[in-house]
Amino acid sequence: MSKYEPNKRHLRELLIYFFNLKNSVAEAHRLLVKSYNEAALSERTCREWFQKFKNGDFDVKDKDRTGRPKIYEDAELEEDSSQTQKQLALTLEVTQQAALHRLKSTEIIHKQAVPVKKYLKTLDCEVLPHPPYSPDIASSDYHLFRSMAHALSEQRFTSYEDTKN
Repeated sequence: MSKYEPNKRHLRELLIYFFNLKNSVAEAHRLLVKSYNEAALSERTCREWFQKFKNGDFDVKDKDRTGRPKIYEDAELEEDSSQTQKQLALTLEVTQQAALHRLKSTEIIHKQAVPVKKYLKTLDCEVLPHPPYSPDIASSDYHLFRSMAHALSEQRFTSYEDTKN
């Protein structure tokens, strides 16, 4: 026969019951120990909860705490280089800002100009000379590419060959 193992919430709700019966902290603790033995709350914890009840706080749920930040492996960051920052944050169960901060600290995100030029040379692509901010395309011309952006928004290219198809 299995014995019921109370959780924190159940014990706290019992403390509300004892508080409403006008039991003392010591009496409430004694009743918990009588019923649940070592699973009972300590007398000090009972005293703290009774104080909360006296102050009008009857919320028995655990409060969210900041705690220690999540630790994750750098290998998870480099696992799939085609992941977006949002996808990476969801995978690691952290905020996008935390994922970005970690990417920057591991130097996975860095200035793209030099690596891209080197990569294009390995593919034997001709790099055309042009200024970094081309006056050939005015900012008002960017809306012309909106339909192309919408068509490609859900696609992820993992290799150069994927972009050709």
